[in-house]
Amino acid sequence: MKGIILAGGSGTRLHPITLGVSKQLLPVYDKPMIYYPLSVLMLANIRDILLISTPADLPQFRRLLGDGSRLGLRIDYAEQDQPRGLADAFRIGAEHIGDDSVALVLGDNIFHGPAFSEVLLRAAASVDGCVLFGYPVQDPERYGVAEVDARGRLVSVEEKPLLPRSNRAITGLYFYDNDVVSIARDLRPSPRGELEITDVNRAYLDRGKAALVDLGRGFAWLDTGTHDSLMEAGKYVEILQNRQGVRIACVEEVALRMGFIDVDACHALGAELAGTGYGQYVMGVANLARSLEAVG
Repeated sequence: MKGIILAGGSGTRLHPITLGVSKQLLPVYDKPMIYYPLSVLMLANIRDILLISTPADLPQFRRLLGDGSRLGLRIDYAEQDQPRGLADAFRIGAEHIGDDSVALVLGDNIFHGPAFSEVLLRAAASVDGCVLFGYPVQDPERYGVAEVDARGRLVSVEEKPLLPRSNRAITGLYFYDNDVVSIARDLRPSPRGELEITDVNRAYLDRGKAALVDLGRGFAWLDTGTHDSLMEAGKYVEILQNRQGVRIACVEEVALRMGFIDVDACHALGAELAGTGYGQYVMGVANLARSLEAVG
């Protein structure tokens, strides 16, 4: 499975702080926002990733992430010169996807929950159509909404309905088989001129090939689109990290745990940031892993 991170747009709701920097490069507590969706793809065992952003912002992402090899990844980049809807990612990324299935994650979405990697790996292993991830919210009219029947099967998807049929919002994480390339290619733009992801999901639903994974109790799905929600996300990360002593979306740790890099490489990455708490944590993770290897 290939991965795509869509990190475009102008972040107008966060002006003026996004006038000079991409929203997805803003800090969420102790790390750039882009680390959070990147770690989601890594937890799904996806190592070949395309990052899509604006021509102005791409150099900053390249400076931060490079070609991904330091994390055992391959990261390529592509331009989206203006917002054309989420499904435009599959037109831009058609060559990157090739004959594979694909996971799309939005660059401003934060996911956290127990055994999340297991959830992702199960979903990625059985993609026959599309797999959506639902999350219960109090204001579903603000989101794409998924409706399921008594057996938990997906029966409808609606975009920002006035009268939602359920409280399950469709999050910014999507798994698709290779048909998504042709489906996106044949989409008609909405009246706003955008290629809507909901139209892609309906195409799979019409084929009877749309499934929903419910991220319920114990999971967190955080929006970072406003000043308040950005601060709330940072506070959530701060509280959990300080109480539990672990770091959410530490990409160096994820790379080590997933077997993308070895202990020495992980420690070296931490040593580059040795003057920070983040770097000390990464070195500590590597040192613990090294001691466990010695015992084993």
